[in-house]
Amino acid sequence: MTAIVDYGVGNLFSLASSFGYIGEQAKLTSDAEEIRASDRIILPGVGAFADAAKKLEESGLAAVVCSEARAGKPLLGICLGMQMLFERSCEYGEHKGLGLIKGSVKPMRDVIPAELKIPQIGWNALKFHGEKSPLFKYINEGDFVYFVHSYYGADCEDSLIATAEYGADITAAVASGNVYGTQFHPEKSGEVGLSILRAFCEIGGRE
Repeated sequence: MTAIVDYGVGNLFSLASSFGYIGEQAKLTSDAEEIRASDRIILPGVGAFADAAKKLEESGLAAVVCSEARAGKPLLGICLGMQMLFERSCEYGEHKGLGLIKGSVKPMRDVIPAELKIPQIGWNALKFHGEKSPLFKYINEGDFVYFVHSYYGADCEDSLIATAEYGADITAAVASGNVYGTQFHPEKSGEVGLSILRAFCEIGGRE
């Protein structure tokens, strides 16, 4: 079973529905024991980093997610959920992340041309970085996925597995061991996104 961490940020219905579509059991949950009993974890997120990080911490689930990930359970952070995996965010001040991925979250405005709109909203092609990740088992380089964001993962060369071009090469996905993150929304990315979720469900957990 896949546990989708529900800590009060956004409508998670489409994400849960995506797992049903690919025939995988998933449950929206804020229960620590259900998360511990799961085979894998999804950390979603929308909105501002500081607010989401505070809600996750106050729910008591930040420690659960970190301990399960460090024990080897597959974890996938999506959009703001990916950004929260990093060590810190520079969104309206500096805020501490979960520290599961080395790097920082920084404003896209600092690295893209002034004429491009912020937030980045729309479909962009993936460019794989390094050896093809197991997360991309069922897709091809150049496939399009859907983004909505104003900040990006930076200083994360060691964990970078895909970028997307938006006036600059912007971090699209990261991985460090059993911890994965996608800046884009797989649940909003059609068949390509469903294929990514399917591949994530096949990634092994603890022995």
